[in-house]
Amino acid sequence: MSTDRYTSPLSERYASSRMQYIFSQDMKFRTWRRLWIALAETEKELGLPITQEQIDELKSHRDDINYDVARAREKEVRHDVMSHVYAYGVQCPKAKGIIHLGATSCYVGDNTDIIVMAEALKLVRSKLLNVISELADFADRYKALPTLAFTHFQPAQPTTVGKRATLWMQEFYMDLQDLEYVLGSLRLLGSKGTTGTQASFLELFEGDQQKVDRLDPMIAEKMGFPGCYPVSGQTYSRKVDTRVMNVLAGIAASAHKMSNDIRLLQHLKEVEEPFEKNQIGSSAMAYKRNPMRSERIASLARYVIADALNPAITSAAQWFERTLDDSANKRISIAEGFLAADGILDLCLNVVDGLVVYPKVIEKHLRSELPFMATENIMMDAVRAGGDRQELHERIRRLSMEAGRRVKEEGADNEMLKLIAEDEMFGLDEEALEASLDPARYVGCSVHQVERYLEQVIRPLLSANKEELGIKAEINV
Repeated sequence: MSTDRYTSPLSERYASSRMQYIFSQDMKFRTWRRLWIALAETEKELGLPITQEQIDELKSHRDDINYDVARAREKEVRHDVMSHVYAYGVQCPKAKGIIHLGATSCYVGDNTDIIVMAEALKLVRSKLLNVISELADFADRYKALPTLAFTHFQPAQPTTVGKRATLWMQEFYMDLQDLEYVLGSLRLLGSKGTTGTQASFLELFEGDQQKVDRLDPMIAEKMGFPGCYPVSGQTYSRKVDTRVMNVLAGIAASAHKMSNDIRLLQHLKEVEEPFEKNQIGSSAMAYKRNPMRSERIASLARYVIADALNPAITSAAQWFERTLDDSANKRISIAEGFLAADGILDLCLNVVDGLVVYPKVIEKHLRSELPFMATENIMMDAVRAGGDRQELHERIRRLSMEAGRRVKEEGADNEMLKLIAEDEMFGLDEEALEASLDPARYVGCSVHQVERYLEQVIRPLLSANKEELGIKAEINV
């Protein structure tokens, strides 16, 4: 590892080796060569004077890229595509005259970008499915464990631990739907020429429009795509990059929301992210168990959300059929967006897989607030016994204020039930009131909602994608 120059933390600390390969030089330039082979084969099949011997020569050097020759050439000509055309020709002297025939630089550059993004989206999809799977198991396990819900981070009507997990899961499921739409809509640029008119190919095929029309579909089929964008300038529309990055930003937002909830729950000591035996929580406070993985999720997520602005601005700033002010920004923002999203999903997998739940702490917190939440039921019982609802409501309001004052000012326990039992208006003793505090009475349809959501939405999804499941997170630090 080089220590005397900048290296990206996305590679050194966060992204998986698989995602790093997808955006590697090998992946890029091997794909260029696959595209040149596909172009030559298609041109031969459509009648141009290209021999099988030339194509076989190209195939024999598809993966052994002579980087040294390409780099030396680029220093001379300042053009990456033509440098690699030259380097490929050095290895393939019989075929060098037909490499890149009729194409512009975007033939390899843009088509490769689409292929790379498609491969990266497939990896993101796989990890997203595994996060959903882990959350489904967690939700099912804790579907009936009552816990305080919060609105405005103030105690509210109880839910269950599992029901809360379905809220996280549903957002990731929405992200998956968006991803599948965008992935399914990706098309290659094809071979459109310098301004998208395919003029060079119309010339090559001597004005035969039918052969030109067959060119793109044949190339797309060879590269494993359903087709090419029907119209373009020299490049595919940069709005495609915007759509892809918006998917990643959506995943980042979902992960950020979940990680924030986990961080708050860890503060409450109700739920805790994994903490390894020898892990250090703080350099100063040895007792601490900081939620560092959840914090890292939030940190990377903010980067991805902000990064999504790059392709949006780039798309808006393109001039007519082509400008080159997209290139430097695009090669950084797209790659780093995927590397960061990959790191986020690995962290989500790691955190959800090892979440620790503390039922006794959850119960303690719930019990401390439940007397307030039980007052609606208590009031209804008193009404059924002949009481006046309006008078009872006002009396409960006053008693609630008094009980809350004692908790806040005196540090006392919640004595709401005691105050009600002592009030003759209610006609209820403390034992009867205590019997009404079964937490399961206050979680509504939570258990049913979890079971229904898993059965109707999540289990069918996971069953249809079972070959994708079982991924374990690759966490470097």
